[in-house]
Amino acid sequence: MSDAILLLGASGFVGTALTRALVAAGTRIVAVGRNTHPTSLGGVTFVDDEFTTPAHFAPWLAQCRAVVHLASRSTPGRSAGKPLFELDHNLRTTLALIEALQTHPHCELLYLSSGGTLYGDADTSPATERHIIRPKSYYGAGKAAAEHFVTAWTMQFSSRATILRPSNLYGPGQSTRQGFGIIPTAFDSLRDGTGLTIWGDGSTVRDYLYIDDFVDLCLAVLANPMPPGTQVLNAASGQGISLNELLAQIETVTGKALPRQYVSGRSVDVSRIVLDPGRARRHYAWTASTPIQQGLARTWRWYSTQA
Repeated sequence: MSDAILLLGASGFVGTALTRALVAAGTRIVAVGRNTHPTSLGGVTFVDDEFTTPAHFAPWLAQCRAVVHLASRSTPGRSAGKPLFELDHNLRTTLALIEALQTHPHCELLYLSSGGTLYGDADTSPATERHIIRPKSYYGAGKAAAEHFVTAWTMQFSSRATILRPSNLYGPGQSTRQGFGIIPTAFDSLRDGTGLTIWGDGSTVRDYLYIDDFVDLCLAVLANPMPPGTQVLNAASGQGISLNELLAQIETVTGKALPRQYVSGRSVDVSRIVLDPGRARRHYAWTASTPIQQGLARTWRWYSTQA
């Protein structure tokens, strides 16, 4: 089983989609998550546990060629004013994994960071991986810290890691929990007939990436040995859209009017962030192929079938 992949956060939005794609590609998975897992997937070993010490990882790392770390229990809003929240809910697991990897040099690491929060309000747009990172939220600061720890590990132990900085991911299967995506939150409001609360005036600009496109990049990275050290890749469409424009697109796709209430903006929110995906295109011949209108339509069709 040395060709298997250990996937942390397998029960989440991205983890579920990536697990299914890896299984379809014939990859064996050790799937770690906190919730009930599907039992119909062959080639998957499910581990319902929280890994917080190096000892938790050791028996599984010996069986795997790579680790995909998608696990996160925080958002910029949830960690606002609570820096220790990041330590307890994100960094502790990441640091335990890094310490465990020190004795498993054969394992590569694919780490899910955050392009939407790391760069802050970038001076120029789109932001490349060479831009200075200056997060405004503790969530983003936690991701920045994790990236530095990953880089230090690869330098000390001659290891290999790829850090993906995705823009705002969306698509079928995304949770409607508060703070985990404006698109499912808007769909929820439309279904329930409730108004949508908007922080600020709706002029904030974001880059939205459809889940299937992101999974394709993950598969490309995992398909071959990673380069030595740490490589950082933006994962994005490269196209910015304001929140008001996005909501107008949602109204067009759904054929429904979306009532909105605008309230004062939050200090943790970035006003504009669009990412440059050029490095991923050059290294992996990857590009986001799903236009926002098409992605929203697919997501709404899926969402409309949910209870």
